Amino acid sequence: MPYQIQPTKEFLVRPALPAALSRLPEVAYNLLWSWDHTIRALFRRLEPNLWKEYNHNPIQLLGRISQGVLDKAAADPRFLSLYRRACERNDAYLHTAPPAPNAPNIAYFSMEYGLLDCMQIYSGGLGILSGDHLKAASDSDFALTGVGLLYQRGYLQQRLNPDGWQQESTPLNDFYTLPITPAVDERGNELLVDVDLPSGRVFVKVWCIKVGRVRLYVLDTNIPQNSSAEHREITDQLYGGDIHKRIRQEIVLGIGGLRALKKLHIKPTVHHMNEGHSAFLAIERIRVLMQEQRLTFPQALEATRVSNVFTTHTSVPAGIDLFDSSLVYDYFIGYCQAAGIEFNQLLELGRKNMQDPTERFSMAVLALKTSAFRNAVSILHRSVSQDMFQDLWPRLPVNEVPITSITNGVHAPSWVNGDLASIYDQYLLPDWRDRLEDLKMWEQVHEIPSQELWEMHRKRKRRMVAYVRERSVASAIQRKASAAEIRRLSEVLDPEVFTIGFARRFATYKRATLLFRDVARLKRLINNPKMPLQIVIAGKAHPKDHPGKGLIREIVTLSRDPEISKRLIFVEDYGIQVARELIQGVDLWLNNPRRGEEACGTSGMKASMNGILNLSVLDGWFDEAYEISGGWAIGERLPYSEDQDEIHASAIYSKLENEIVPMFYAGGEDEVPSEWIERMKKCIANITPWFSCGRMLVEYMSELYQPAHKLWIDISANGFEAARKKAGWEERVRHQWERIRFLELGDGAGDDVMSGSAIAFRATVDLAGLEASEVRVEAVIGQVGATGELQDTQTLTLVPVGKQGDAVVFANEFIVQQTGRVGYSVRISPNHFDNPLTRPCNALLKWVSD
Repeated sequence: MPYQIQPTKEFLVRPALPAALSRLPEVAYNLLWSWDHTIRALFRRLEPNLWKEYNHNPIQLLGRISQGVLDKAAADPRFLSLYRRACERNDAYLHTAPPAPNAPNIAYFSMEYGLLDCMQIYSGGLGILSGDHLKAASDSDFALTGVGLLYQRGYLQQRLNPDGWQQESTPLNDFYTLPITPAVDERGNELLVDVDLPSGRVFVKVWCIKVGRVRLYVLDTNIPQNSSAEHREITDQLYGGDIHKRIRQEIVLGIGGLRALKKLHIKPTVHHMNEGHSAFLAIERIRVLMQEQRLTFPQALEATRVSNVFTTHTSVPAGIDLFDSSLVYDYFIGYCQAAGIEFNQLLELGRKNMQDPTERFSMAVLALKTSAFRNAVSILHRSVSQDMFQDLWPRLPVNEVPITSITNGVHAPSWVNGDLASIYDQYLLPDWRDRLEDLKMWEQVHEIPSQELWEMHRKRKRRMVAYVRERSVASAIQRKASAAEIRRLSEVLDPEVFTIGFARRFATYKRATLLFRDVARLKRLINNPKMPLQIVIAGKAHPKDHPGKGLIREIVTLSRDPEISKRLIFVEDYGIQVARELIQGVDLWLNNPRRGEEACGTSGMKASMNGILNLSVLDGWFDEAYEISGGWAIGERLPYSEDQDEIHASAIYSKLENEIVPMFYAGGEDEVPSEWIERMKKCIANITPWFSCGRMLVEYMSELYQPAHKLWIDISANGFEAARKKAGWEERVRHQWERIRFLELGDGAGDDVMSGSAIAFRATVDLAGLEASEVRVEAVIGQVGATGELQDTQTLTLVPVGKQGDAVVFANEFIVQQTGRVGYSVRISPNHFDNPLTRPCNALLKWVSD
């Protein structure tokens, strides 16, 4: 290995900016430019070629641009006018009113954030959602702080070898050429925190990313204070390394992240775990309260649980991080001993069944058990999650498992193309950017002249084709492709041809090759002389996912078939910019996962906001949006089975042949396709407000953040007096629970009841010394299924109406609306929750039939 010179001393050199442009770094270091077209245009205009070369990174641009270009810009009145407008927009946006009194202060933890293509600290949809969450919180002026990890190397850079097999590289992130700065304490010193591992103490540097009005703090262990390479490499790469690196990363994120907030004097009232990676923060919160407030472990768990929010994005158990109990012991026995926590108390929080010594510690279970508020990311995903985690509430019907849903949204300003935004400036209300969730305003989309909307779309399509050609040629030159291959790629795609886009992670459940199941039929569609089509595909497979890589190679091989080689292309290295070009430029967005395995999906939302219609399986978000989207559905609302692959492939071909493609070409060469344009308008007008990140944040605030904040304020008052009482009360109830019994159940309804009639429910219960207010008695009513079980149930609370000796009588009436076979049962549970969705895992519950 050649000798490498190491610097004796480092120093940072910044560009000598002319006084007239002195605020450029200030503007560049706040990511507001990434979603404000006017501010972004400032950097693009400064030096277009360097802007493109440096992957839209203004810090690198300012560091490498010549002094002559800067001086010329400072003397150009046109550029100075753009500069002033950009500074004014920056100042107007960042000017903020003081936070509302008693507003939630939210700490948002995520393993990845997709904010910029040049900032490789994300891998896919989870990171993009996290980035959009921060931007929308900034737009809404919520008091929210993001916490994540700062990876030295990007997730993966994809290159295809000559055979079409995915090759990965992980380019280094140079933090000093990114819009990121070291966080400092009140004395201006760089902020460090530490965590203890079996291998010793690890020091963690804290960096800050400004995302509009919001701050994202990211943690970095690759610093000189860590003498061990093992410690420096903890934040080396996202989702890289073995199980030891994963648990270390999650300790740094959850425990180190919480300690960083404390050093920054940020005092959250709500802690949001975006997936289970950060769930160790719940343990750290318990430790802190045990130490600072002298609470017991049950008291501290009760006190912290009420203000933890957990969002699950997983549809299959394989997507959950699991650690062997012995590994958790190695990493946490010292922590537990120092904190006064019994190791089994910690272990129990991450396992479903403590009686099974082989069960591994689950980060999702830990998050569920330590959070009072839990949500899935679409309505259908809620049902999937309730079924997957039902054994944590084994006595509840699946539909009552306390996991709610808030369907994901996307940050429209980040994804709506500039040409469409310019049309909105003309035809929507002047402040449309501040009214993205205003349903009535979006009806004005129907007033946009069809010709203008169509010409906008054609322009974006031409741009997309040029982008794909340029990128494909560059990739071919890099892999030393033949001259003929390079020439073919320089001519691939036709901007006048109907274009299908498909871009996403190449996991096998997404069925990327479903469209190619009948190649002969597809070729007839592609080569139709009057109504041809073409296909653009992009996506990465996980480095260890060989089946996913095989799917990519299958598509690349087919794209070289001379019959279709100019109308099928795989675009390498899928990222934010590739996604943006495709979702703004294709005609139809294809999505065909196995139903029930796509938690939500957001690429189709982004396409819809640009007027791109969807052809999709009724999964995730599209199961809610299909009827209002203007798009087309693949298959029915049925659980996935293997025979659906053939059925769905045939449905795709049929819809393309008989409906979609003919509709697109209906306008001829000079006329707009009127029905297609009407669908585009319907798509934009309905999807933009309903599936915006702003709508999502409003729901998080009203359904999760505000209730969690209030519970935290209440339970932390007077030295956590409520938590101390609550834990004692729960212990007393648990001690008495076995003695509680149903003595008598009223007759309720007769054998035949007319719909609309009132049914009286009555239950006499021996409460074993508990008060009636300490329990909740409920009737559960539903249809009787074919196998005798209750279905589509609803609950009715029975209220105490008197006593029968020492027992208490509970009763209420129910107006029956269902027809057919209806049945009911009665149950009792401790009355320790005001909202059924905050019911703790493994809560006590007794049915009358027990």
